[in-house]
Amino acid sequence: MKRHTQEILYHLLPAIFWALGIGGSLTTYFLIPSLRGGDGGRLFLFGYLVTALVLCCIVIIGRIRRHTDSVEECFQVAVLLGIASYWLPTVLFLIPVFWGYLIYHNLFSSRSLLATFLGLAFVAVWAAVLYCWSFIFPLSTFHFSLPWAEFFAPKNAWGWIPTGAILIAWLASTIVRRILRVR
Repeated sequence: MKRHTQEILYHLLPAIFWALGIGGSLTTYFLIPSLRGGDGGRLFLFGYLVTALVLCCIVIIGRIRRHTDSVEECFQVAVLLGIASYWLPTVLFLIPVFWGYLIYHNLFSSRSLLATFLGLAFVAVWAAVLYCWSFIFPLSTFHFSLPWAEFFAPKNAWGWIPTGAILIAWLASTIVRRILRVR
């Protein structure tokens, strides 16, 4: 492959993958009528907020330098994923994926594990306080329970459509950029 073609593909393919990820998830929103109203649509649209928080976590984890401690970053990721779990509770299953990445790069320690649990506990305490003060789900306005109480509810799966599509686009663009980088 010529160098010029490689440079064009280096910039074009990730843009195509991102457009497919965003366009594919939005197409799903417009093709399925049950998503445009009710809880499914609300959870689907909050999936984009969850996606933004997960992408922030990826940036935080990706910026850890070699041979350094990852305690602060693990705490930040746990807080962000704990906040994201308010809209999509099963996003907490990404924490072992981040741990696996850190273990693979020899950046994980018992302090990182403790920092992750402290970050999740921090979010849980603040969620309990805000729930008791009726800042989260005021009882007079909403008629459904906390999202953490319905962890595996099928309606929560709609949020994984935009999150999964954009994470797959990020993964594909990262792989393509690593393969096609000009040396």
